[in-house]
Order: sequence, then C-alpha cells, then structure tokens
Amino acid sequence: MGVREFLTHGPLGFPVVDVAVTLTNGSYHNVDSSEQSFKQAARLAMQTGLPQCQPTLLEPILRVQVSTPSEFTAKVLQLLSGRRGQILGYEAIHDWNSWDCVIAYLPQAEMQNFIVELRSQTLGVGSFHWELDHLQEVPEKICALLLANGGNGRSK
Repeated sequence: MGVREFLTHGPLGFPVVDVAVTLTNGSYHNVDSSEQSFKQAARLAMQTGLPQCQPTLLEPILRVQVSTPSEFTAKVLQLLSGRRGQILGYEAIHDWNSWDCVIAYLPQAEMQNFIVELRSQTLGVGSFHWELDHLQEVPEKICALLLANGGNGRSK
C-alpha cells in the first residue's frame, strides 16, 4: 500500500505511471512490524530508487477541434502554434458557409485562457471541443522550469 500511495503523488506531486515494483527480502515480526512502518519503508525505497530509473515527466495532450469563420482560420492557426500546438489539418465545415474546422494536438497546460483568446481572435464566434488523446514527454525547457519550481507549475 505504501508504494501505491507514493505513486499517486510521485516526488514532484504528479502521478507516476508505467512502473513495476518488486519486493525482495521482506520480513514480518509480530512486535516490530506495523502498517505504518511498511508504508514508511516503501516511501523511502521509492524516494531512493525512482531517480535511478531515469524517470520522464509526461503531460496530457488534447485533441482540439476549433470551429471558426474562414476569415479567421490563419489567426486560429497562429494561436494554436503559439501554445505549442501541433496542427493536424483543417477543412471547410460542410453545410456551414465559410467556416473551417481546425484540428490540432495541444498540451493541456496551454489551455488556460484559450477560450478568451479564441473569442478575441474570432470576434466572439469561434468555439472548440477537446478530448484527451495521449501523454507526451514534457520538453526539456519546460521540465527544467517545473523542477526549479518544485513541480508547482511554470511561470510565463
């Protein structure tokens, strides 16, 4: 149980995934053993062992579909690119005269105030839908900022 508790928050406050833990040389004594002592031992073992495993910090990547009038498509593309977005493509929306649908991958960390900027760039009519798509390694520059801030977020 101590390992599972540690993995839910990890050393930086983020969940740890894709890891296997094997207990070796464990023993139990009626007088000295308790649930708390096993949890403490597991926490210490994870704090010591995890850095030796070369962990990678991951971030959630969203698949975002933005609907915008065609005249603002270029601004939407800039907005997404400026937020570390990966443009997958865009096409005209059928039955919507002069509207485009832009599809992109966007880090969830970049979604803050996205609707405000989108509405500003599209005269208030742009909209979007998103869904979690995958996890991806955090770029080194941002990872360094996160580590410098103790995992509490990054500053712009």
